[in-house]
Amino acid sequence: MLRNGEIMRFKKTIETRRLKIEPIALKDSMFVKILLNTEGWKRNIGDRNINSLEDAEIYIQKIIINKNYSFRVARLKENNYPVGIVSLIKRERHQYPDIGFAFLPEYNGKGYAYEAARALLDRIIGERIWSNIIAITIPANSSSIKLLEKLGLKYQNVYEENGETLALYSLHEGCD
Repeated sequence: MLRNGEIMRFKKTIETRRLKIEPIALKDSMFVKILLNTEGWKRNIGDRNINSLEDAEIYIQKIIINKNYSFRVARLKENNYPVGIVSLIKRERHQYPDIGFAFLPEYNGKGYAYEAARALLDRIIGERIWSNIIAITIPANSSSIKLLEKLGLKYQNVYEENGETLALYSLHEGCD
């Protein structure tokens, strides 16, 4: 549900069998610095020029104050170690928020991204917060596309934005 241009923010922690999924905070600066400098992030999402802890703190502060962003850190329940991020971003160009995810390379292929994204989608659907969720990715990001399809999002179309070709997926067909 859109409230005065704000994306709904969940204050509560979402828990799964293996993860705690909490709103991003300044304490996550070191993790954000590491994650945003992984090859996968830079190749599939883009270089955010996060070269220091201060850069990471500024990046997190911008996320926290942006009413159209909701970033959550997925942590292992067993030791509270941060392993990834799931996000919702309400972009002006689209009617519905865009779900995203990125995990440290050593945690890819272990089901954590699916577990975290599924839990967030289940919360959104269960509480009827949004009637639809979309996802945007580059067409070459086959691992993200596979996960989006496993989550039930379906390919809608390809479009150009800022000179980049992007693929749009949606929970409900014909919606963006």
